[in-house]
Amino acid sequence: MTEPHDGCHVLIIHEVEDYEKWKAVFDDAATIRREAGEIAYQLLAYDTDTRRVVHFSRWTSLGTARAFFESPRLVEIRRVAGVRAPEFHYLNEIEAALL
Repeated sequence: MTEPHDGCHVLIIHEVEDYEKWKAVFDDAATIRREAGEIAYQLLAYDTDTRRVVHFSRWTSLGTARAFFESPRLVEIRRVAGVRAPEFHYLNEIEAALL
């Protein structure tokens, strides 16, 4: 059975210099992410390289997500957190289901 979901998603793949350092900055930014429109998130790591982190999140709109992630404030936060070469994918959900 397909369950409807509102919103959109952002998939970010990035390499972090130090996961613990990055995670502390990520956690400190929870309030500003929520205020910008982030609804929920998941963090995943590559099984072959734990410094390759995937941040998959649900947002109220792609416009607010894009404005947030491309803002000078977030560029600086990523620099402080030790993020290298982030790869952003802005995604509209077309279907979701539980099997």
